[in-house]
Amino acid sequence: MILKMISTAVSCLMISESRNKIYLFERNRNMNVKEKITKAAMNKAVNYITKNPEENLPKLLNWLDTLGWTQMDEVSETLHKVVDDKENIWHKYIINLCQEIDLDVLKTFFTNFVVNELMVGFKKGLELSDIHGCNIPGAILMDPTSACNLKCTGCWAAEYGNQLNMSYEEMDSIISQANELGAYLFLFSGGEPLVRKKDIIRLCEAHPDCQFTAFTNGTLIDEAFANEMLRVKNFIPAISVEGFETATDDRRGAGTFKKVERAMQILKEKHLLFGISCCYTSNNVDVIGSAAYFDKMIEWGAKFCWFFTYMPVGEHAVPELMVTAEQRKFMYEQIRKFREEKPIFTLDFWNDGEYAEGCIAGGRRYLHINANGDYEPCAFIHYSDSNIREKSLLEALKSPLFMAYHNGQPWNENHLRPCPLLDNPHKLIEAVEQSGAHSTDLESPEDVHHLSEKWADVADKLWVESGHFCSECGKCKTVSENDT
Repeated sequence: MILKMISTAVSCLMISESRNKIYLFERNRNMNVKEKITKAAMNKAVNYITKNPEENLPKLLNWLDTLGWTQMDEVSETLHKVVDDKENIWHKYIINLCQEIDLDVLKTFFTNFVVNELMVGFKKGLELSDIHGCNIPGAILMDPTSACNLKCTGCWAAEYGNQLNMSYEEMDSIISQANELGAYLFLFSGGEPLVRKKDIIRLCEAHPDCQFTAFTNGTLIDEAFANEMLRVKNFIPAISVEGFETATDDRRGAGTFKKVERAMQILKEKHLLFGISCCYTSNNVDVIGSAAYFDKMIEWGAKFCWFFTYMPVGEHAVPELMVTAEQRKFMYEQIRKFREEKPIFTLDFWNDGEYAEGCIAGGRRYLHINANGDYEPCAFIHYSDSNIREKSLLEALKSPLFMAYHNGQPWNENHLRPCPLLDNPHKLIEAVEQSGAHSTDLESPEDVHHLSEKWADVADKLWVESGHFCSECGKCKTVSENDT
């Protein structure tokens, strides 16, 4: 009788599991069909828009509205403001892109990033996140190598050592796994990723439906590599510049600035898309946040800029390079001011938390894989409990460390304090200790207890000034009342 009961129970479980597998298969198949239809339709739209952007942009937006792609009213309103108003700075920016960038490169960018990543992949990632109960990233940041041809003061990447490499096959596998989860954006860091530029180009060839970029010092970009970029069409460098010549050379070495300027000149002459990666420190923040610097980036031909605040990570960190709260506030205000005035797209990795609704790491929007193959929640969080040689991407996203991120985000109701390292260090301590994650700093393993808060008071005041209130402690409201 007992055996019969066990047998019946097992049979029921098998039937249930089988039904679940059929359901998931059908759901995935339907998702894939939708993907193909959407991509085909949007590819036609991209060809249509690039023929005559001034005339066809409004028509395309109206079409997207009827299909429900713009979804929220505020999104549709913002897009129409940009597209319909020819005097709008972002209207001019879009038209400028179409006039200055190689048409095939631009088409590839729109197809791979706007269609595949933002329209198709983002929706798929949300659905899969519900199915699996974990974060599903839209972008993967990985380090092909820890080697670098420069030794920049305070660089966190140097803490990994200089002998580590991911194989081409390992990177290729990660990209394929990520595609299955809806991710089509891949970023390379290091080390200096262009030490592996042949493999990067090879990956671009193997995955023509993906968009690739790299945070690079720019010194290895030459005519030959620019021609390869033109050929594959789906690679965009983000070149690290620390301001003007003195500031850049002081941190990166004498002569670096002139080499970088030459690289940008080559890219501009070949009508290639590229951007700038800016780390602002206590020494260069006044320059980085100036109108003159923004104008110079535009003159160089850069179409976007990633801003990062200096993080004192690793044994050879320089805490003195950390910006003060007032300096971080200065960048917060300057970047928002210039977004209304300057035709260059900007992202501030920390201070844009209010738009991303907090921290984007831990697979919520992205994750980092170092050159040793360790899955890390963030490029600045050198802790891991999983490695690519032991776990698949999806398995890593379900690991204790990544689930701690999934369950803990947002780390703070004030999204101007999004980071568990810089803004909420007690949260990082909890995540590391609960998950049993280990330090991936190979020179000097980091004790998570040494990290501290810097920014809280200023961030709370800015959060209130931008019209937000947190519900938990009432501190923000108190700040607001005290200021009135």
